Amino acid sequence: MKFLTEYLWFNTKKHREYVNITPQVEKCVAKSGIREGMVLVSAMHITASVYVNDAESGLIRDIDEWLQRLAPEGPDYNHHRTGERNGDAHLKNLLMHHQVILPITDGSLDLGPWQQVYYAEFDGQRRKRVVVKVMGE
Repeated sequence: MKFLTEYLWFNTKKHREYVNITPQVEKCVAKSGIREGMVLVSAMHITASVYVNDAESGLIRDIDEWLQRLAPEGPDYNHHRTGERNGDAHLKNLLMHHQVILPITDGSLDLGPWQQVYYAEFDGQRRKRVVVKVMGE
């Protein structure tokens, strides 16, 4: 079995931002030379997420509005009593999860017709990273 580990770095311009990282993940898969296997894509921060969904701007706004309703910015979360101000970002991470595992078939990501890989930032404007670990034969 072969492995490749790469890191993608982000410093978003907005506090909350959704970045399509499918092309970067595809480059990692191609670089690995792996023909059959899987790729783990994982946010290495507890205020960010990685997810798979449609790359449609209306849906991305719907996701953001849904997360804001479930975990709004601003309320006095218990976490804020520790000196932090990003309680909502931690909760959004729990809702969206921090990683995905994707299949590799015949040397390419094996995604459905509308599926794209996204990095979701909930406490941005500072440097963060995602690990991409490609595994297989």
